[in-house]
Amino acid sequence: MNNKEIIKILKLTASLLELYGENQFKVRSYQTAVYNLERTAIELSGLDKKALSELPGVGKSITATIEEINQTGTSNTLNNLLKQTPEGILELLKVKGLGARKIKTAWDHLGVECAADLHAAATSGQLADLPGFGAKTQEKVLQILEFNMANRDLIHYKEAHLAGMRLEQLIKGQFPDSILSRTGAFRRKEEVVAGLEYLWATTQFSHCQQFLDQTNSIAKDLSISGPFRWRGEFHESSIKLDIRFCRPDEFGSKQVYFTGSELHLQMQNEQGEILKDKLHNPYKQEQEVYRAFGYPVFIPELREGILERELLKSGRDMDNILRLQDIKGLLHNHSTYSDGKNSLLEMAESCKDLGYQYFGITDHSQTAVYANGLDEEKVKTQHDEIDRINRELAPFKVFKGIESDILNDGSLDYPSEVLGYFDFVVASVHFNINMDEKQATTRLIKAIENPYTTILGHPTGRQLLKRAGYPIDHLKVIDACSRNGVVIEINAHPWRLDLDWRWVHRAVDRGVMISINPDAHEIAGLQDVLYGVSVARKAALPADMTLNAMGLGEIQDYFKQRKGKVAESAAR
Repeated sequence: MNNKEIIKILKLTASLLELYGENQFKVRSYQTAVYNLERTAIELSGLDKKALSELPGVGKSITATIEEINQTGTSNTLNNLLKQTPEGILELLKVKGLGARKIKTAWDHLGVECAADLHAAATSGQLADLPGFGAKTQEKVLQILEFNMANRDLIHYKEAHLAGMRLEQLIKGQFPDSILSRTGAFRRKEEVVAGLEYLWATTQFSHCQQFLDQTNSIAKDLSISGPFRWRGEFHESSIKLDIRFCRPDEFGSKQVYFTGSELHLQMQNEQGEILKDKLHNPYKQEQEVYRAFGYPVFIPELREGILERELLKSGRDMDNILRLQDIKGLLHNHSTYSDGKNSLLEMAESCKDLGYQYFGITDHSQTAVYANGLDEEKVKTQHDEIDRINRELAPFKVFKGIESDILNDGSLDYPSEVLGYFDFVVASVHFNINMDEKQATTRLIKAIENPYTTILGHPTGRQLLKRAGYPIDHLKVIDACSRNGVVIEINAHPWRLDLDWRWVHRAVDRGVMISINPDAHEIAGLQDVLYGVSVARKAALPADMTLNAMGLGEIQDYFKQRKGKVAESAAR
């Protein structure tokens, strides 16, 4: 079994032990093990008893459990807990923000055994009377449940993208000359999607369908499929799959129709024609459709019906929209100095191997004890190592950064003399996130006004499909960044993608630069920059307004000039 599967079993065991009121020391031993194992790059399945017991946070009991999981694929402790737990309770345990104790309280007092039961209890006001709840907690539970229900059937774009690449490889292997295109929200690279959508141009409909029917990784749903449409799902993940078939001579028309949002398809040209109406005529390529309509070909990411008209009016050069190859370096990354899985050297070398010119390390700051944040002594130790690495990897450059927690009052996490050590500072909120709009906006703006803040990190703290971000006044925050020369991050982690792309063009209009940051906690996470670029393209972000599209010399000068201004300000 791989680490992810082992950790999933340990995590579920911890939740169930807490649910049933097990000794807190035992629960904490599982939670500590999970925390540490999530941050190791060592393959657990290959370790013997002695090696397992030497891992941080893994005691004698957890060692025995991991050995059992490696041998049997499960554990007796978990199996015994699962036997007495309703399926609906297991589903509730997956909902971020509820907590095992509160679920157990509702189960014991009200007979709540699923999300629908809990929602009914919250709606009726019964939860407020339970021990440890109250009206505010009841309202919070209701918000969490409604958010979860609204997003229940969606998946992160990354998950869809990876599944899509595997399927496309299978199809291309069998039909190398096939004309196949992603469509819908999947092709528009929305942050979350309902599944994979495709258009397949062929004259051999039955042959292609037969191939799909016989593909082991997917299962057809006969009740919603037809002669020109194959619908089903992936066996392992239950990700939905929808493939439409068409003739090659109508591929362009169908591609435009099934890719664009309804708002995009309702666009009118100068003659008053509606794009959707143009699609009654067959076109082999979508370029022909837009040419006949008198419009340029919009990249798929833009076809939301939100920015297209504005771009046309402005005469913007759409060839200048950011591409992955424009990114010259990766800022905002973590290492084993805080909560990363790989060492600083491993992260830097991997970034260099990917062809980038520089790497920004931004481990967590001292207040982030949950993430092993760096005190001043660890900062100095890390900076000494960075100096050594820079000598070894030159001309590749590692920049000395920090992800400084934004404290409750909006101040940053170190005194000015320590903040002055860094080449750049990413300022982010990680705790006390239950704020109203005024509190959150005020907190962010004070951090933005700190002269040491270089980049505002994941501005709303959202985690897609898990929790909504704290509400902020986006325009006030953007204006504060504009006044103070602070860059705004699009956090490229596929669960964040924050700043939301719908606000990016507003930032650019006000002269605020954007940085596409992977927030990588392991080597594999460096690749997540792709998803940040994808949503940046949805906002038509220009390459010349992207901080890390700067080359090494340019960004080095940028950081020096910004630090110089801070020094001048302090000297006055």
